[in-house]
Amino acid sequence: MALKRVFLLRSVAPRVAALSTKPRAQEQPPANPEALRGCGAAEAVRPPVPAVDFTNTQEAYRSRRSWELARNLLVLRLCASPVLLAHHEQLFQVARKLLGQRMFERLMKMTFYGHFVAGEDQESIRPLIRHNKAFGVGFILDYGVEEDLSPEEAERKEMESCTSEAERDGSGANKREKQYQVHPAFGDRRDGVISARTYFYASEAKCDNYMENLLQCIEASGGASDGGFSAIKLTALGRPQFLLQFSDVLTRWRQFFHQMAAEQGQAGRPAVDTKLEVAVLQESIAKMGISSRAEIERWFTPETLGVSGTVDLLDWNSLIDSRTQLSRHLVVPNVQTGQLEPLLSRFTEEEEQQMKRMLQRMDVLAKRAREAGVRLMIDAEQSYFQPAISRLTLEMQRRFNVDKPFIFNTFQCYLKDAYDNVTIDMELSRREGWCFGAKLVRGAYMAQERARAVEIGYEDPINPTYEATNAMYHRCLNYVLEELKHSTKAEVMVASHNEDTVSFTLCSVLCWSATFRSSSRTIFRSIACCSSRIRCSKACQGLSEDGFC
Repeated sequence: MALKRVFLLRSVAPRVAALSTKPRAQEQPPANPEALRGCGAAEAVRPPVPAVDFTNTQEAYRSRRSWELARNLLVLRLCASPVLLAHHEQLFQVARKLLGQRMFERLMKMTFYGHFVAGEDQESIRPLIRHNKAFGVGFILDYGVEEDLSPEEAERKEMESCTSEAERDGSGANKREKQYQVHPAFGDRRDGVISARTYFYASEAKCDNYMENLLQCIEASGGASDGGFSAIKLTALGRPQFLLQFSDVLTRWRQFFHQMAAEQGQAGRPAVDTKLEVAVLQESIAKMGISSRAEIERWFTPETLGVSGTVDLLDWNSLIDSRTQLSRHLVVPNVQTGQLEPLLSRFTEEEEQQMKRMLQRMDVLAKRAREAGVRLMIDAEQSYFQPAISRLTLEMQRRFNVDKPFIFNTFQCYLKDAYDNVTIDMELSRREGWCFGAKLVRGAYMAQERARAVEIGYEDPINPTYEATNAMYHRCLNYVLEELKHSTKAEVMVASHNEDTVSFTLCSVLCWSATFRSSSRTIFRSIACCSSRIRCSKACQGLSEDGFC
């Protein structure tokens, strides 16, 4: 177990400045603001496309002191040692006996702890945040404690927390799709994952404890700096059984929509462009015997769908909302039988309460984040949890992203359906008038996801190649950047350490700002390039504000 509560900082968005080993001075506005706007009379002074030099170590590490670089190099070399990793527990025990507890803790804080951890409380993290801010580097605050469980303990906890009471006693057959069933071979979700925290459900009291620590994280982020981020994982807030079952329901309803689209000759179209003819859809559903014709007609009314005569995926989801009221209506369509089938025959009263408490914890965290002026970033997790996580995040965005984005969803671009997920959520934000907030990542669970799909026997959800994932990332990013040209309230974090992606983003933004006579400052404020080691060149000097580049 960890000795103390720890806060982790992810460095975000290094602000652009000239090469220097000193903190940047306050930026002065350009003598001619129109010089930043591109075409027309200012054609000759159009901002140059930035030439980012990723080999310039002086610029990359200028916010680090020399002794920090030496320590960081030592720590990373030690962490890469197979011998040390294999025997680290024994070595720590010996060091603790030889040095004593106080000296051992001081040694850890000077080395491993000091490298990876920002501090233990709001006061201890402030110096680091102030130092980074002087160099234009923002932050995302994480709560970094995980239980030190053995693989056997982790598997046992996962199997118990992902299985309902009805499934355990045999009174309810498991009707979930293979992807959304728990499997003992993958009970330890840490296996094969090196860059993401993992939480295992123990009890409702433990989830409450996690929530309290996350609230302290939010308070620390708000108290340490303006406009900070705090990151959370929903698997820390409740029983994962709920996420699995809700993900299964959401996925099957979407599959049902796409099957109806295929029958109308629209197979393979992007989800945001797929529109079903209402009359044909009503006829298909009636033939399946899922419901009476009179009831089906009540589903498709001008009040719910407008008068277009078509239904898209957003309309479909709004129809289904009333039919999937969590435990009471966890049903899915069986196309073969033409019946709506319950996923489980019943839920216990305690399971119902566990679902409600998970939603309540999310609500408490979102309200506190808004009060503290902190943006809340919902981390993505395994694909079998993600549909539910994304949907619950979307519901929070509807409530809290009214005037500005406070809640950020995370989109994993190594998933085959990433583009559909991004475009559907953004289109919904346009229709309903709330502010879109997103973090684009590639993904942290690829090896585990591939192995699980092969072992259990379902389609691999990951893009087949590295190149395909890159193409998906840039496709999603292009779509979001296009929105930023028209909406000053939308925000995106380009969470990538990939050189091509950072260069692609900078080039796209500067070229567009010149072409459309829009201020690069406005667009840059809506974009964060999340990277802890690279800085841009002087080509962008003066275009970045608020720590975002």
